[in-house]
Amino acid sequence: MSESDYLAPVWLPGGHLQTIWPLTRMPPRPDYMRVRWETPDEDFIHADWITKRPGVPLVVLFHGLEGSSDSHYARAIMGHFHKIRWNGVVPHFRGCSGKPNRLMRAYHSGDSEEIGWILSRIAERYREGPIFAVGISLGGNALLKYLGEQGQEARSLLRGAAAVCAPLDLEISGRALGDGFNRVYTERFLRTLKRKALDKIDIHKATDYDVDRIRKARTLYEFDDAFTAPVHGFDGVLDYWRRASARPLLHGIRVSTLLLNARNDPFVPPEILPPPDTLPRHLTPEFPDAGGHVGFLRGSFPGHLYWLPQRLEAFFRRRLKPKSRTVSRTKNINLE
Repeated sequence: MSESDYLAPVWLPGGHLQTIWPLTRMPPRPDYMRVRWETPDEDFIHADWITKRPGVPLVVLFHGLEGSSDSHYARAIMGHFHKIRWNGVVPHFRGCSGKPNRLMRAYHSGDSEEIGWILSRIAERYREGPIFAVGISLGGNALLKYLGEQGQEARSLLRGAAAVCAPLDLEISGRALGDGFNRVYTERFLRTLKRKALDKIDIHKATDYDVDRIRKARTLYEFDDAFTAPVHGFDGVLDYWRRASARPLLHGIRVSTLLLNARNDPFVPPEILPPPDTLPRHLTPEFPDAGGHVGFLRGSFPGHLYWLPQRLEAFFRRRLKPKSRTVSRTKNINLE
């Protein structure tokens, strides 16, 4: 396991505070340019870009459950890469950009097909420099699943990747979110998840879903069993959680990837984290003792969110070849 220099502030103890307090330290919103992409199944997604500089690396950020380009981590990461003059884009999972998507389907933790389509589209249009991918929480699990499934093929698209606070084993993580104080996080997620699901059922006049079960869901287990699993073709919640988990596929990863998880993450119990000696050489595990769930706050009170973006930059820079730093002034970037 690689050594981590992350240390939580002494004034911010415990995984819950290290998860919640960073939400109050919202960085400035980057100056995004929104692009709408039509999907192969006649739906659409929105992608928010930060810059269009030629000849520099591009960082693709896949957000977490009910996240967006406005999430605290997205603002911090995209703001940092804008500052160092790299390009960046946050593709939104369906229904997460502020606009409901057209189809009955939404998104889920194992949506590696969607990850692959997005990365392929970007790679076809962005030929200015190397492409790196970052997945946060749910986005991290989906990205790792894609990397494990694609193996060597993913190297044609990506120079490197990072998964931050990815749940890896959805059954263990999902059940943990139904216990104790973790129910506070679950209630927050369910407020928007249930509203979107019920709106879809109403718009599409869908009669195959138990609306009462969805309304009464108090855990992710109950919601995923009533809606997420059936709408995406799984045979119930346990089938969904098993087939969507990235941990069984980590051995197939061939892209140089940082696996960053805090050991006190309330969403990801430490028993989920794989022993480092069982991982392929392309994975760099980094499991600091503290940090919470996508927190990693540093500094004196009230703290800042600079550590995570800087850690990602350092990891990606070590995977750059000298020629990728050469700036081209003759090409245009087509975001459409």
